[in-house]
Parts: sequence; structure tokens; C-alpha cells
Amino acid sequence: MDREGVSARPWLRHYGEGVPAEIEVPDGSLIDLLGDAVQRFGDRVALEFFGAETTYAELGRRVARAAEGLRRLGVGAGDRVAIVLPNCPEHIVAFYAVLRLGAVVVEHNPLYTRGELEHQFRDHGATVAIAWDKVAPLVREMPGVRHVVAVDMTASMPLGKRLALRLPIAKARAARAQLTARAPGATPWPRLLDQGAVFESHARPTADDLAVIQYTSGTTGSPKGAMLTHRNLGANAAQGRAWVPGLVAGREVVYAVLPMFHAYGLTLCLTFAMSIGARLVLFPKPDVELVLAAARKHPPTFLPAVPPIYDRLARAAVERGIDLSSARFAISGAMPLTTEILERWEAATGGLLVEGYGMTEASPVVLGNPVGRSRRPGAVGVPFPSTEIRVVDPEEPSRDRAPGEAGELLVRGPQVFGGYWGKPDETAATLLPGGWLRTGDIVEVDADGFVTIVDRIKEIIISGGFNVMPSEVEATLVRFEGVTDAAVVGLPRDDGSEQVVAAVTVDGDVDLEALREHCRGSLAAYKVPRRIEVVDELPRSQIGKVLRREVRERLLAD
Repeated sequence: MDREGVSARPWLRHYGEGVPAEIEVPDGSLIDLLGDAVQRFGDRVALEFFGAETTYAELGRRVARAAEGLRRLGVGAGDRVAIVLPNCPEHIVAFYAVLRLGAVVVEHNPLYTRGELEHQFRDHGATVAIAWDKVAPLVREMPGVRHVVAVDMTASMPLGKRLALRLPIAKARAARAQLTARAPGATPWPRLLDQGAVFESHARPTADDLAVIQYTSGTTGSPKGAMLTHRNLGANAAQGRAWVPGLVAGREVVYAVLPMFHAYGLTLCLTFAMSIGARLVLFPKPDVELVLAAARKHPPTFLPAVPPIYDRLARAAVERGIDLSSARFAISGAMPLTTEILERWEAATGGLLVEGYGMTEASPVVLGNPVGRSRRPGAVGVPFPSTEIRVVDPEEPSRDRAPGEAGELLVRGPQVFGGYWGKPDETAATLLPGGWLRTGDIVEVDADGFVTIVDRIKEIIISGGFNVMPSEVEATLVRFEGVTDAAVVGLPRDDGSEQVVAAVTVDGDVDLEALREHCRGSLAAYKVPRRIEVVDELPRSQIGKVLRREVRERLLAD
């Protein structure tokens, strides 16, 4: 479809060259996506892990064998299978093997506590789990789990690397034997692949089948399982391909520094990278030393990440004289991208860094800055192809805001989920009639359709009857010399209202009264923090986002 209706969708004129207004939504499943990559790029490297390489053809064979192993454990269509792994080749094989059977992947952070894992396992009811051997004993104790497949990640490393890590074969075997004693019933990963390949005739999933349950707090408190179909995830991968002009199928090198158990890493690495036949270089954690070492051998051409990672990599690369000029494209998400970090990255690489926006319930990407001259630093971008947006009154989402007026962002498109697992009430509150997804974010949209995030509805502070946007106060705090980071929350008063409280990290000595005076010069009186606490560090999510809810809980406890 050509770029029709530019007056209704003014952002279309700012799309990159060749980016369509609409995509062709895939009719196949993610298994078809992988099968196409295996057929087209069979002899090319699909995965690289500490230098060990796996071709697309070999990846296809491992998926077929792992699928048969899971089938013999009783996994069938519609069953949930938990994956509790860092980034490693086994994670990708397990992901597609589960899907090959028509079963449903449930992703988990392997660093979660017992309580966090228990909540999710009780909710989704998986009886089979594929877990990092270090956490397999804990996973074995989760409610309902009957089979645990334990993965020793070092087995996928080259022998030299294993020896360097002081993990010779004999020690690894002893560790697996100890694991079996600690977690009765755990199946070593290699044994899962020893059962032969699943029959080609075995039923495959369809585009409308549930593919993944991804846990998120969404727009309200406790974690909920967002249900994403093959079509949702396939559509978002297709939107990503359309968004980046200049991608060369079979030639790109994508760095997986984002955790694949997170929605951002899942789509950019597990589906998007596979769909373009990329060499996916896997990192179990976003470690600067590991990334720069890999860059000496196979430099990245496409690097999705979050701002702190770009900042650390750019600084280290310049300090050590490491060439990152291969990185033509970089997509930042999950938190605001500052102009300082953007300029530092682009100076170090010569490539382009653009900001995007998404949420788990949308597979996850819905907005992006154009990959080209029309990008606008500070904005999170414009709607992806085949994506619509509205800005509405948060109290009455059926009422649209006037152009230019702040309000809650609603989105609609083929990437938007079908609801929360087992939670019809929460689904109805988030997914409105007509397929509109409430994001919970307050935004402003300019005349060209570029969206700027103002704040989150649930984190807005009500002080003296007025709304306080935490991000505005945080931006003011970090402009004060010596303040390196800030989180602003609302703490309850006796009269039922809230007071604005800030937690800050500092470099050196900072005069807190001078900091308050600085705030008074930039903010209305009701926005100025009544209390400022200096902390050693702010709690962050696995991908680096400051967790305001946790900050609030700590301040309340104090």
C-alpha cells in the first residue's frame, strides 16, 4: 500500500526511504520464519557464542531434535514450557523447539528469586522447564513442575574457553552428576537431543496460535502474563525489517546484549535477527569486555540496546582504540536516550542511533524514530507501519484529546496482544473495544506525529491536588552538578495526599539545600522534593531501567 492519508497520518512523510505505510502481516508461524531462514541461509552462521559457531542448517537440526526430546517428555500443543536461561545457543534452540510442537514458551529471568518464580509458575502451570543448571534445583521445586532439563552453558563454548574458565570436561561432568543428586529428575540438555528428530509430519502451529507468555507488570502492579501469538511476534519482526532501510539479508551481524527473556531482546534477537539470516552474537550478560572482545573478530552491524550500554561501550571503545565503525544501525529503548549518549555513540561509530518505544503487550515495538535524517532526538518516534495511535483522556479513554494536548497513548496494530493469561478483568481494563491497547503512558504528539513521553499514569504524584510528573523533577535534579542519577516518587501523607520525595546518587559532596534551591528555580513549588535521600545506587531492572516502585518501597521502609 502506498503512503495514503498523509493528512491523517502526518508521520508518513518522515518515514525513511522505502519504508511502507503498511506491512504484509505474515500468515505463517515463527516455525515457518525459522524454516525459511534455514532454507535460505543454511550454510551461513546463525549463532556465535564465545567464538563457537552454529550454522542455520545445524540450528534447524538441533531444533528438530530438541522438539522430539520434549515430545517424549509429554509436551504437546498448547502446553506451557518454562525457559529459565540467560542468552546462549540452547535458549534459541529451546524456544523454537517448544514452538515446533505447538506448545507455548514462557520466558523467565534466571536471576529471579524463589518468590518471583513461584508466582509465575503458579499462574501459567508449566510442568516442563528448561533451566540454567545453576538454577535448575530451584526450578525443580516450583509448583507443578514434573520435568526439568538442565543446561550447562559452558558446553556450548569452545574447549579453549572452557579451560580458561577452569571448567575442564571432567569437572563439568562432576558438576552435572552433583546436579542430578541435588535435583532428582533433572535431564541434562544433551540427553534431550539424543532422541532423534521430530517427524516432519508432526502438526505445526498456525499464525493465530499462542506462542509466548511474557510476564510484565503492564500498566498496573503485579506481574501478568501477556499472551503473544505467532502472528503478533511475526508481525513485529516484519515491521522491524521494514523500518531499517539498508539491511542486507544474510550479511548482518546482530549483537544480543539484551536478555532474550525480556520482550525487547526476544523480538530483536530471537525473531527479527533470525528472519534476516543474521549472525547473532550471544552474550550471557551485557559485559563491555565480552562485547569489545567479540567486536575484534566479528564487529556488529546492528546493535539493539539500552542507553547505559551504549554509553559504556562508546567510552571503552574510544579509550582502547577499538573500531566500532561497522555498527551502522543501533536502536535504543526502555528508557530515555540523552543527547549526550547519542552523540557519544555516533562519534565513536559513525553509525546511526535512534530511539524507539514499546511495551510487552505489543510484542513490543510500536513507535520508532525514522532511521535517517528525519529522526528527532528526545522523541520516541512515530508509529511503525500498520500501527495506529490515539491520545485520550486517561479518566475517560473514549474521549480523544485535542491535537498537541497531553494524554494517555493508545495503540493498535497486528503486534498488539490478545490479553493476559487467565485474567479477563485485567485484559478488559487494558485492551479496549476495537483492539486499542492502553499503554499507561502520558504523551504529547506534535503536528508531524512525533511522540514524546511525559510520564506513566501509575507513577504520577498527586501533590496538593496537582499532578507531578516524576520524570520532569528527575530531569531537573540531574542537571545539578554532582547529581548522577535520580528517582522521584510520591510518599503518603497523613491527610491522604502525597509528598514528592527524591532518591539521588551523587559524585562527591552535594549540598542538599542548594539542590532544593536549584529545583525551586525550575519547578513550581508543589513539584519541589520535600525530602531528598542520597543513596549508593538506584534499583534497576535487568535491562537497566530505574524501578521507581522499588525506590518507593525502600523509602517507605526507611
